[in-house]
Amino acid sequence: MNYQDLFDQFSTKRVLVIGDVMVDAYLKGKVNRMSPEAPVPVVDLFEKDERIGGAGNVALNLAALGASPIICSVIGSDSEGERLIDLFHKANISTDGIYASSNRRTTVKTRVLSNNQQLLRIDSEDTNLIKSTEEEQLLKQINTVLKSGIDGIIFEDYNKGVLTPSLIASVLSLANAQQIPTTVDPKKDHFFEYKGCTLFKPNLKELKEGLQVDFDFAVDQQSFLRAVNDLQAQLENSISFITLSEHGVFIQEEDPIFIPAHLRNIADVSGAGDTVIAVATLCLISGADVPSIAAISNIAGGLVCEQPGVVSIEKERLLNEVTKLL
Repeated sequence: MNYQDLFDQFSTKRVLVIGDVMVDAYLKGKVNRMSPEAPVPVVDLFEKDERIGGAGNVALNLAALGASPIICSVIGSDSEGERLIDLFHKANISTDGIYASSNRRTTVKTRVLSNNQQLLRIDSEDTNLIKSTEEEQLLKQINTVLKSGIDGIIFEDYNKGVLTPSLIASVLSLANAQQIPTTVDPKKDHFFEYKGCTLFKPNLKELKEGLQVDFDFAVDQQSFLRAVNDLQAQLENSISFITLSEHGVFIQEEDPIFIPAHLRNIADVSGAGDTVIAVATLCLISGADVPSIAAISNIAGGLVCEQPGVVSIEKERLLNEVTKLL
């Protein structure tokens, strides 16, 4: 396979990302003393930062690879939502699929950091399923975006309420009717709602939780294979792609393929799953074969884990690594 040609195709692709978006906020400071009011540290604040989080991080990875992502979600009609829209615009990511609801809060996760350590996280969010009126409006906007021409759809579930069973079914029906490939990064709540999707990508923990099974992967790969076959029998998906952390990745269309992890200095695993689903989707819709989808995505996930914090994949670095290792 000519990897340069494959990567060149990424810039021709328009991908719809549907799921929960949020603001990742960071308050950074230094601790020099304890509070006289309570047994807690006093943080001398010196930096504030806000970034796109959740399904938005998948869109950031797609954009970093040269593709054109369109984010579809429901946020609050509030100041936090306005800041999130502004962050998307600064990243040159289309928000044509975002609906701002007056009945909902925009999810904000605020982390208080000192000396590169997290002291506290404060979550402001509404995790109830979106209302039927919000779902109807979101589906209307998704329909409009689909008419403009889409090469693939990613469902990115963070369990914050945007991906309802009825919305998932409606979008899958539209996608299958238009022969648009669909990929899924699931959570255990709605695990089996994605019937008929193209590529389904849980991690090992999510696979066990979704199927309500338990086994030690390191010593019992037969139980793992039975679980994957059970998954495909119930979901009727074309490709099952399981990330296995330090054990690498597994992919199966018809035949099972294990790909070991490459030896790396792991700094932070945050956001690696977002990178993997973005890379896998672009490889899929650009015509890569199933083993190559897994191998390239495996390398991409490892690369972002070498850097602290949530970072997007660097296209040239990924291409160089793929060319060297595959």
